[in-house]
Amino acid sequence: MYLVPDQTGRRIIVTGANSGTGKEAAKRLAGAGAHVVLAVRSLERGETARAEIAAAVPGASLDVRRIDLGDLASVRAFADGIRTDSEPLHALVNNAGVMQPPKRLETADGHELQFGSNFLGPFLLTNLLLPKLLEHATPGAPARVATMSSGTANYGRINFHDLEWRTRYQAHLAYAQSKLADLLMTLRLAEIADERGWSLRSTAAHPGYTRTNLQTAGANLGRSADAQRPPIQRTFLPSQTVEQGAEPLLFAAADPAAEQGAYYGPKNGLTGPTKRANLPRSARRGPDYARSLWAVAAELTGAPDVTTADVTKADLTPNPVDVR
Repeated sequence: MYLVPDQTGRRIIVTGANSGTGKEAAKRLAGAGAHVVLAVRSLERGETARAEIAAAVPGASLDVRRIDLGDLASVRAFADGIRTDSEPLHALVNNAGVMQPPKRLETADGHELQFGSNFLGPFLLTNLLLPKLLEHATPGAPARVATMSSGTANYGRINFHDLEWRTRYQAHLAYAQSKLADLLMTLRLAEIADERGWSLRSTAAHPGYTRTNLQTAGANLGRSADAQRPPIQRTFLPSQTVEQGAEPLLFAAADPAAEQGAYYGPKNGLTGPTKRANLPRSARRGPDYARSLWAVAAELTGAPDVTTADVTKADLTPNPVDVR
């Protein structure tokens, strides 16, 4: 099992920390000495997760806060709370996500659910928290933004003509697009950080085929109680437990050896110890691909323009955006 390096004195946000890879990551980061903010949509489930982590990690320093990544107003409120805290912030782990609801659903802001929750929400959150992350960052101890992508990004494509899947919705392709978007966000943020001389490391990870509630939670959205699918216990393809599946994300978020703009995943693709993963061809279509997506996401979310603002000094109030 991967041993997380000492995180004493570091404050880390983990989104979706009430279950799956998010809860496992939060538990092991807390076990390594970090103060972990469990950023969750349900405070009740967040408190349950906090109790479970505290029981497994005596003395764990934990905080539960609400965020709904499918509601940009909730993202702004959460970011405002973090930014006005007296405590520093050292890392953001963008883990939360929804996977393949059978019918096209929308976020509170009218975006396709997977594109909105898996990408636009984390995109806005990352941009709004950059000043806080950079406040105490140094070249020897850079701030971290680690974002969970997926092996499905390999066949993802950014459909700039219909990002919201308003025509011919296909759940698996919409999911693949959202996770490719996360990977492109990681690459563009790394590029911006290097261009602007920030002490910030942007990394990405994928969990291989990890058995969590992600596979069934999204598939059960919109289904009646009688039609709900049970959690996956076994698979035809090689799969692994959440303890193993969380390790690429933990490496990306906390290991000194994690490199700027790098992508990490299981050694065997679906399972195994962590290694640096090759960027899929879908993410290697040139720098303009990621830059174009970043610009579109900034317009859709009203995110501040961090490519020009002095984020170490400016109050990055989001630009106004119309709700569809």
